[in-house]
Amino acid sequence: MTLRGAVNARLRELLAERDAENAVLREELAALRSQVEGLAAQVKANSRNSSEPPSSDGLAKPAPKSLRGKSGRKPGRPEGQPGATMQLSDRPDKVIRHRPASCGGCGRSLKRRGEVTASERRQVIDIPPVRAVVAEHRLLTVKCRCGCETKAPAPDGAAAPVQYGPRLMGTGIYLRHGQFLSRDRACQALSELFGCAPAPGALAAAARRAAGLLAPALSAIATRVREAEVAHFDETGFRVAGRLAWVRSASAGPFALFTVHGKRGKDGMDAAGVLPAFAGIAVHDAWAPYDCCDGVAGHALCGAHVLRELVAVTETGTGHDVTRARQAIDALNALNQASEAARQAGEAATGEDFRKKHEDWYRDAAATGIALNATRGTALQKKRHALATRMQAREAGYLRFARDLRVPFTSNPAEQSIRMAELRIKVSGCLRSITGAEEFCAIRSYLHSATRHGISALDAITRALQGQPWIPETG
Repeated sequence: MTLRGAVNARLRELLAERDAENAVLREELAALRSQVEGLAAQVKANSRNSSEPPSSDGLAKPAPKSLRGKSGRKPGRPEGQPGATMQLSDRPDKVIRHRPASCGGCGRSLKRRGEVTASERRQVIDIPPVRAVVAEHRLLTVKCRCGCETKAPAPDGAAAPVQYGPRLMGTGIYLRHGQFLSRDRACQALSELFGCAPAPGALAAAARRAAGLLAPALSAIATRVREAEVAHFDETGFRVAGRLAWVRSASAGPFALFTVHGKRGKDGMDAAGVLPAFAGIAVHDAWAPYDCCDGVAGHALCGAHVLRELVAVTETGTGHDVTRARQAIDALNALNQASEAARQAGEAATGEDFRKKHEDWYRDAAATGIALNATRGTALQKKRHALATRMQAREAGYLRFARDLRVPFTSNPAEQSIRMAELRIKVSGCLRSITGAEEFCAIRSYLHSATRHGISALDAITRALQGQPWIPETG
């Protein structure tokens, strides 16, 4: 080989090495770009474009942006709508008359003399000092002529020499499970409000007894949810004894049943005892285990969840991805507004031509999303492809609200009812045992359903401690 040939061969070797190195660098650059794109999307994630709770937004909470558009209403009370102000009571508990001390003209005393020519009413609503009342029951023993001595039976609620009454302990349970105070803080509140301080153990025992008395009410609530045409389902994490458990919500109208289980999936659903026997339409957030319930008449998927995912695409995507996401958002919002208008007008369904037009927009957006992200070369492309594929595959669930006016657009009722579990953890921390968590869910199910039937939470829990819990009618 000549010298020139050797040099050319060496140059070809160097070029081949450089090409290989460039190929590796291009792959690394593509991977880094994908990683940066994913991290940028994570930074942009908030409660408006993802499943993150509003509390995670912190001080950088994004400005509200309604997907429904502007309504044209100005802030404040609409013009012409009557205001709500405090009114004078026609039957005050007491009347205090105030006379002027002296005449404003001559200075003569008016404390006991002078004609009353006018009276102006002013009322102050306040609570007088409240102290616990000790009622002593004396069980008399009476001797009969026959010589037999008989003692009077103890009345209900006086089984022990000293105990707290149902209203006092009901107030403690209300503070604990209605306002989410810890046991110690609930007892402290009772002490400061009423002058008596039950021990935390006594309050825990009362809550345990109340939960045990609620079995008939909870059974009736579960029956009403199982028999409903449409019911909402959701679950959330719940810290119990230092471990993660799951609180499940099953609600229909004014009824809600909460249960807790160590597992999130089908085992938890079966233990709750509602979905396995439910034959209506299940509204949920498209979580896959809900599809295991074969007995339901159909699934309705939450529109709010998919809208948040589509908003994320508009904020992190580019070009046609953003266009198709906005198209799907517009279609879903238009169908939602039309369905709500038809529902309020008492109509059986939305206009067929209007519905089909916007359903086609939805389908086109889903198909375009699949095509645009078919390569799934990055993490975000995989995520967008999965979203579009789910929108296409589960079209019947996502659009059921537009085809059946019994079905709402979102699963908000389930999320709103189960939010109390998250609030409980934030206010007073995790529960120490699964038994305590079950008591919490039982009492919350009872209070949630009772208050939505016009019964105050305090009265409802007091009635339960008296052995007469509110029980909804069934059948």
